[in-house]
Amino acid sequence: MNKTTSTKVRPRLGLAEAALKDVSQILGVLLADEVLLYLKTRNFHWNVVGANFIEMHKFFEDQYEELDDILDEVAERIRSIGSRAPGSMAEFLGATRLKESDGKVAHAAGIIEVLLADHETVIRGIRHDLAAVAKANDAGTEDFLIGLIEQHEKMAWMLRSHLQ
Repeated sequence: MNKTTSTKVRPRLGLAEAALKDVSQILGVLLADEVLLYLKTRNFHWNVVGANFIEMHKFFEDQYEELDDILDEVAERIRSIGSRAPGSMAEFLGATRLKESDGKVAHAAGIIEVLLADHETVIRGIRHDLAAVAKANDAGTEDFLIGLIEQHEKMAWMLRSHLQ
């Protein structure tokens, strides 16, 4: 192996190493939140019952497909700033700000309340994290997080609208 391929190549993005590490940790928590929210939404898609089953089954499918794209983007953001993206359930469960569901809620209204609360938790978490990302001078991740807030706000609005 030559010297070029054996050394770890760090990104030179104009950000301090400590800042990259801090931002990667923030994004790791967000990735854990996104993965758990995805799994809960997928579970509810599979297990929803009631008179509006078909509508809700499709609605939850649309939501988990959007979450799948989001979690992939978060993992890729972590990689793009030079860190390893967490990838095990143990890592995700140890880092998430969300709570696992016991899986016993099956009626649409109860499911929607759980998912709405989770989206709002993710939104609040991202808003909190923006200050630390700004302190790290990582404008790219700031912009990325603002976009995620908008996506989660829209998903939360759609969930909330089912409860009104």
